[in-house]
Amino acid sequence: MKHRVCGPLAWAISVTAALAAQPATDGDWAQWRGPDRNGISRETGLLHQWPAGGPAVVWSATGLGAGYGSVAVKDARVFVQGLRGRQSMVHSLDRTNGKFLWSKNLGSGGTNDRGSGPRSTPTLDGDRLYVLTENGDLMCLRDNGTEAWQRNILRDFSGSNISWLLSESPLVDGDRLIVTPGGRQAGIVALDKMTGKTIWTAKELSDDAGYSSAMVVEVDGVRAYTTFTSSAAVGVRASDGKVLGRFQQPANGTANITTPVVQGNQVFYTSAYGTGAGLVTLRAQNGELVSKETYFTPAMQNHHGGVVLVNGTIYGFSNAILTALDFATGKTLWQHRSVGKGSVTYADGRLYILSEDNVVGLAEVTPKGYRETGRFQIADQGLPSWSHPVVSGGRLYIRNQGTLTVYDVRAR
Repeated sequence: MKHRVCGPLAWAISVTAALAAQPATDGDWAQWRGPDRNGISRETGLLHQWPAGGPAVVWSATGLGAGYGSVAVKDARVFVQGLRGRQSMVHSLDRTNGKFLWSKNLGSGGTNDRGSGPRSTPTLDGDRLYVLTENGDLMCLRDNGTEAWQRNILRDFSGSNISWLLSESPLVDGDRLIVTPGGRQAGIVALDKMTGKTIWTAKELSDDAGYSSAMVVEVDGVRAYTTFTSSAAVGVRASDGKVLGRFQQPANGTANITTPVVQGNQVFYTSAYGTGAGLVTLRAQNGELVSKETYFTPAMQNHHGGVVLVNGTIYGFSNAILTALDFATGKTLWQHRSVGKGSVTYADGRLYILSEDNVVGLAEVTPKGYRETGRFQIADQGLPSWSHPVVSGGRLYIRNQGTLTVYDVRAR
């Protein structure tokens, strides 16, 4: 295989079932951005129009503590992280009524001018969960809250915390756990998920961590992981951490946040701060891997709210404007201010949108234009509402700092 360190990522990519931590049952949302880490819910039979004031509240839980992480939902439990006092915590809640089942102290918490506490979402895998704090404490817990193992990825791999604190959500891939310490010769590392022992470090990668979370990809039968570091989109081989490629153009020097989108033999990357989005198309040639940048466009400068790919169209906020972009060409199809800059999740023909200014919106997914079918206000907690919405088991989960509210969005 020909190795290139510069230029677009040099791999051929296909979506695999391993994008999920493990096969999801109906209604489970067991990790960051759902079953396939792409912001897509598989559910149907949901409300296509909300009543005035929004859908009915099922339950609301307070006392989670500060934080921006989303929730993970599996079987009878909901898991979410938060800062209580000076401690970074993870909580297990009853999925039926929101009552606390247990809480676990993960380590000292972090404070920040843009909001304190954890930014990550727990990853659920079998009877274990994997949680990463804003200060680098990585813990594997059994589902009753007892500790299986713990490491600090900044200390163990000589990484430094980043300006707005570590924000990635761990990736489980088979027997491995993938995280991004941003250490010298350890930009990305693979750990044994059962013991926490180091399997490999990406020795050719010493970038600081970004704020993004890794995705699994396939490279002509060779597994790989892709994510944003502090300075580029990168890919490393799953077997040994060898760097397979770097794509500089869609990265900025401030904060690269958005999770990459993988579709067939193409990968879509986007960031804000005056940058934009790039699509890479990949093919095999003479037994080597050749890549080509299909396009780069400033029309999608996604800051923190993520993008979703539905039926050939990318939907997400380009800075403060909700934008629909043709995935194949990068052409802008429409733009609308919607409920205001925020996060997006897809389910059953609709975008679920959480504005950072505390408005929740519902909009039809169509490349023809913006069609809103509901909105309601949530309480202002004094900081931007940056957590991503979750649709699981006919319910909409909205976390805003220390409060988690669950809505019934099933069609009657």
